[in-house]
Amino acid sequence: MTNLVLTKTKMRQGVWEGFLTGAAGSEAPKLKVTHQGTPAPDVAVTPIEDGEGFAVRIPIPAVAIADGLQTLLIADAATDEQIGSISLMAGEALGDDLRVEVDLLRAELDMLKRAFRRHCLETT
Repeated sequence: MTNLVLTKTKMRQGVWEGFLTGAAGSEAPKLKVTHQGTPAPDVAVTPIEDGEGFAVRIPIPAVAIADGLQTLLIADAATDEQIGSISLMAGEALGDDLRVEVDLLRAELDMLKRAFRRHCLETT
């Protein structure tokens, strides 16, 4: 069992960044990142200056940016144990997603609030 702990810090401009702790020794552990079984290129694990862990940078492959839910799996290459994942959601395939439904309900509620306020102003 691996002792590695991966914590997301941010995702910006197509690059997922995180903080990795729990590695034995000072050598950067190897990570294996896959999307639908295909390895993701250019994964970087670099030591942090204070020696308390490693910075992880994972560029999101262009093939992972597609309709629906896409998941990249992050594993310790030495043990093949999963230590994290990245999920991306996009496109028309989300029409049935609960979050989309909640967003639509919020928009309808805002419309009803405006109509009700207008009605109250007109009847006073």
